[in-house]
Amino acid sequence: MTPRADPLTCEVVDLIGAVVARYHEEYEHAAAEHSLTGAQARVLRLLAVEPLPMRRIAQRLKCEPSNITGIVDRLESRGLVERHPDAADRRVKLAAPTTEGAHTAERLRTSLDFAREPLGRLTAVERTLLKELLQRMLGVAPEGDDAEADRPEGPTPI
Repeated sequence: MTPRADPLTCEVVDLIGAVVARYHEEYEHAAAEHSLTGAQARVLRLLAVEPLPMRRIAQRLKCEPSNITGIVDRLESRGLVERHPDAADRRVKLAAPTTEGAHTAERLRTSLDFAREPLGRLTAVERTLLKELLQRMLGVAPEGDDAEADRPEGPTPI
């Protein structure tokens, strides 16, 4: 970890902030095209990956479970989400997308053009490096990468 905010670190943080702001702006716009709020769209997209209990959705989106309950209620009233008991623990209700909800989540995902344009300017090697650096920043293990332990320490060559 860099002990002080050196100029390079400050510039990188500002660039990350600009990317995040642009992402949220585009996500809100894409959600509105489907008559959803940004929060509803994020919940629907998360559920398209796997059915989840409300508490887990709240943890992943860093918000209160009561907020998620309201969002899921609204998605359910539109026929995009349904609740059903968890097979592993019948006391827990899972939220899952309906067929229409899964289709809407996929249309949302494919309508997010902002990242494709700038990422399209990078080579496949550069996109892979960016992905690995972001995973490392977040402390996320690379997917299916058993060779990670075999890699030398230090930056990955381009």
